[in-house]
Order: sequence, then C-alpha cells, then structure tokens
Amino acid sequence: MGIVGDWDVRIKTPIGSLHTVYRFVEHEGQVCATATGTSETVPLTDITIADNAEGQRVRWKQTVTKPMRLKLEFDVQVLGDELTGHSRAGRLPRSAVSGVRRVGD
Repeated sequence: MGIVGDWDVRIKTPIGSLHTVYRFVEHEGQVCATATGTSETVPLTDITIADNAEGQRVRWKQTVTKPMRLKLEFDVQVLGDELTGHSRAGRLPRSAVSGVRRVGD
C-alpha cells in the first residue's frame, strides 16, 4: 500500500505540535501530494520513494507561508498504516514527524 492515501500527521516543533493532513495520490504512474494545515493547502515537491526492508522511505519538500514562510524538507519511513521520521526547515533543529493513515474517509 505504501504512502498513497490520506494521513493525519503530527510535527513536533520547538514552538509546539502542528497537525497536518497529507494526501498522496498516484496519477499516471507518479505520486502527487498536498498538505493541509489550519490555514492553507500546499503542494509537495521533489517526492522520492524507495522501497526497503521496513516498507518505504519517502522524502519530499514543501513551502508554507503561514504562520511564517518556511521551506521544509521531510524524510519519513512508512510501515503499514504508520509513518515516522523528521522534517527540517533550513538551519533550524529537526522536528519529529509521526502519522497514521486515515481509514474509511
């Protein structure tokens, strides 16, 4: 099943946790995705997916403008209906990322 689907994701930042819904879809053999937070929906770019013994390693980039403009890079491991990993915004410390697949929407 991999990354394709809808995910409830929590990003633990130094200023508190952010809750975001990620939607990964396959279109013409390519995976496309968006992230929806409390104030905006943004596209993901540079999505790379690599199968490994634990499931899939997925990396992507996204830019947010609210509450401030940031360019984020994500690196997560997908195992079944859970994902874990980290995100990074430039020189800021890494933020822990965890998520669960939405079922039955």
